[in-house]
Amino acid sequence: MKTLYSNFFSSLKARNLDLGHLFGLDIRLNRSRFDTTLRTSHAFSVCFGRRSVRHSLLHPYNSNMPEKKPFSRLPTDVVPVNYQLRLQPYLEKFTFDGNEQIEVQVKKSTDTVVLNSADIKVQEATFNSGSEEKPATVEYSEEDETVTLKFSSPLKVGDGLLRLNFTGELNDKMKGFYRSKYTLDGQERYGAVTQFEATDARRAFPCWDEPAVKASFDVTLVVPKDKVALSNMPVVNDSPLEGSTDWRVVQYDKTPIMSTYLLAFVVGEYDFVEAKDSDGVLIRVYTPVGKKEQGNFALEVAVKTLPFYKKYFKIAYPLPKMDLIAIADFAAGAMENWGLVTYRETALLIDPKNSSSAAKQWVALVVGHELAHQWFGNLVTMEWWTHLWLNEGFASFIEYLCVDHVFPEYDIWTQFVTNDLNRALDLDALNNSHPIEVAVGHPAEVDEIFDIISYSKGASVIRMLHDYIGDDSFRKGLHNYLNKFAYKNAFTEDLWEALAEASGKPVAKVMGVWTQKMGYPAIKVSEKQDGKNRVLTLEQEKFSADGKVSGDGLWMTPISISTSTSSGKAVKKVLLEKKTMTVTVENVKPNEWVKLNPGLVGLYRTRYSSNMLDKLLPAIKDKTIPPRDRLGLENDLFALSRAGETSAVDVLKVVEAFSGEDNYTVWSDLHSNLSELAGMLQYTDFYDDFKAFGRKLFKPIAEKLGWDPKEGESHLDAMLRGLVMGRLGGYGEQSTVEVARKRFEVHANGSSQLPADLRSAVYRTVLSNGGEQEFETLLKLFRAADLHEEKERIMRSLGAVKDEHLIQKVLEFSLSDEIRSQDTPFVIGGTCGSKVGRELAWKFVQDKWSVLHDRYKGGFLLARLIKSTTESFVTDDKAKEIEAFFKENPAPAAERTIQQSLENIQLSKTWLQRDQDAIKKFLKG
Repeated sequence: MKTLYSNFFSSLKARNLDLGHLFGLDIRLNRSRFDTTLRTSHAFSVCFGRRSVRHSLLHPYNSNMPEKKPFSRLPTDVVPVNYQLRLQPYLEKFTFDGNEQIEVQVKKSTDTVVLNSADIKVQEATFNSGSEEKPATVEYSEEDETVTLKFSSPLKVGDGLLRLNFTGELNDKMKGFYRSKYTLDGQERYGAVTQFEATDARRAFPCWDEPAVKASFDVTLVVPKDKVALSNMPVVNDSPLEGSTDWRVVQYDKTPIMSTYLLAFVVGEYDFVEAKDSDGVLIRVYTPVGKKEQGNFALEVAVKTLPFYKKYFKIAYPLPKMDLIAIADFAAGAMENWGLVTYRETALLIDPKNSSSAAKQWVALVVGHELAHQWFGNLVTMEWWTHLWLNEGFASFIEYLCVDHVFPEYDIWTQFVTNDLNRALDLDALNNSHPIEVAVGHPAEVDEIFDIISYSKGASVIRMLHDYIGDDSFRKGLHNYLNKFAYKNAFTEDLWEALAEASGKPVAKVMGVWTQKMGYPAIKVSEKQDGKNRVLTLEQEKFSADGKVSGDGLWMTPISISTSTSSGKAVKKVLLEKKTMTVTVENVKPNEWVKLNPGLVGLYRTRYSSNMLDKLLPAIKDKTIPPRDRLGLENDLFALSRAGETSAVDVLKVVEAFSGEDNYTVWSDLHSNLSELAGMLQYTDFYDDFKAFGRKLFKPIAEKLGWDPKEGESHLDAMLRGLVMGRLGGYGEQSTVEVARKRFEVHANGSSQLPADLRSAVYRTVLSNGGEQEFETLLKLFRAADLHEEKERIMRSLGAVKDEHLIQKVLEFSLSDEIRSQDTPFVIGGTCGSKVGRELAWKFVQDKWSVLHDRYKGGFLLARLIKSTTESFVTDDKAKEIEAFFKENPAPAAERTIQQSLENIQLSKTWLQRDQDAIKKFLKG
């Protein structure tokens, strides 16, 4: 599943201050994912700063948080083999009827069968074995989300049939079997769709809703005669319902053996485009009616992606068809249901005239992510949610391999560094982070680990492992793993064993600490010249965002080293297993630089001695260090400054060396770090001086790019232009503001359309430097927009307004009927980029808590909402206020998020107190 972490919310870095360039629509979340649509490089992150800290208030806060619920998995006395499932959704009264015949094996004689079930009413339940039929009494546990069937006498060991008739609700919570609203021919209509991961198949039918309890499924849907009806497998029969002229019965082929969370159904009105890949697999992309041309780009990607994975894994895609469908109401970014992948519209649809370069890139990544799951997650599934990272971390890594293959011009691996690696480093420096592998019990705990650690740190660890053992061994190991566990379940250790066997390296020994231990090391490096050689001393310790060293600081860390004469390529590789290590690099002249972690493949930060850093700075200016390495140097320095290990002024002096930078991804990461700093400096009396610093920094690259696209320019140049112009608009650069106003005026009156890559930049610039008129004009554009990408771009820009009454309008608008439930958190979050907006948004969340909590409880959107509206404050008083509110209004599914926000507040406060005088002196000097 692609959460919002994987995109919009996932970025957590760039605040409202600079979002002009950001795409502002798709939800790392998937995702996250905040992981939930665009990444840092193209995510429309709002006010979520990516800080990290220790918070002194955490101890009393933790002691008052709800305790983990007791939990035990379902009994295995009786297990399913096959479900024959029939559902009939009623799209006007929002209910459904269902019946199922479950072929089961009774492993141990028992008079009780326990299944998962939530919001389902069972009318009748019987067990048949041979000619004997036994009725059951039915008991429900709302808290455990189970239904217990009790029989008058024990069931005998052997095969049998469990039959249930039941009814349920097509809910409006975007989970289970739910309703989705869309507009066709000016009329509101509803469809029925599913989202079962992690634990919501139980809302559609009683089942063993655990990933290790696999079975096959024979699905039948009874649907209105004029509706499209899809499921995982192809249709084998489609006929009128006997005795009815309004309904038809659609039967689907039997699925492979699979987990319940991968089952899917969609009923609604759609168009589609189709093609076959090179192996003859039929691929369709389903779009809203009248918009099938918007499915062509995703179709192109999918047609190239399935064969790529077949070749990479040396295992054919096992199903006869692959459907990708855009869903109007969808909480995550996308979901990998086997053979029927569901997406937010903005994660699948591309309008050739109105979609941005970032949108296309995002669609490519999400399609690559979800199709990777067809093997890694669907064919082989984690045994329990503790091993979720096996699914998401792997897919989040290999999506980049796929996109790099299909679109090499995207330079996507450089973007991986800022989209995934750096976000993982940021979050995992917190004391309230968690290991990649988290012991998960009760289903209520599952959603909270669909986060940056599972996705981005997981992907970064896999990338480091891939480099450590080499691509050939990696591919061989994956093939063996997938073959061995096909249609079964696996643990993390099973993957390590396969990769170790293929590579001959101690994979489990090296990687075990990375998945089971929270955090990562900082590598302190110093050097001395020894004749023609350079001798490096390496020392590792745990990196903490608050600068305090605690706990075991030893990892088995693969270290790569490059030099001036091998820029970007490793001349030496070692495995750092102990606290310290001495490494000799041959043939390095005294005036040449040495750098650790070329390409930023290793998951660690580097602390260079001052003389080593001095040698690297000229290489930043003349760009003889590759982009990934330039990016890594400044990102490490910002992190060290946040931790109090170097002065923010020293970092700003290094930043000045980037004035000649021309790489999109380097600028993207740099502006995110500067925005973090800006968010704190808003609380000072010299914020205008910081904006002047920003204007001076960004002006040269803006003049080089210009406002208008140049013939033959790259995809990345188009993204960079939006970033830079939006940044200058946020800093109040007057000529940029004036051009943005003029271009907005002609765009709004229809005489000259803005390029999609510039729209967010222009919208936010005119709003932040305008008033009621600009706000109302943009609302008109929102209401007139037919493309949801454009609607999201606008709704997430609205929070850039400065007037209090307009900010309040935006907040009220977020809960209006014009905003889909899936988008409300991002509209609210979009107001958090200013001091005033932050205060108003947090008050709004408190005032509307009952509505918001009821709407999003138990899902990751609630955590994203809390994070965006709480973590950017800078005082103890505000931390205490937030702490007190959640004591009175617990949000168990967001418990860790709340703790992280409190940490972030403390770090911001400490950083500001420590460095503000020096920063002020530097900026004014």
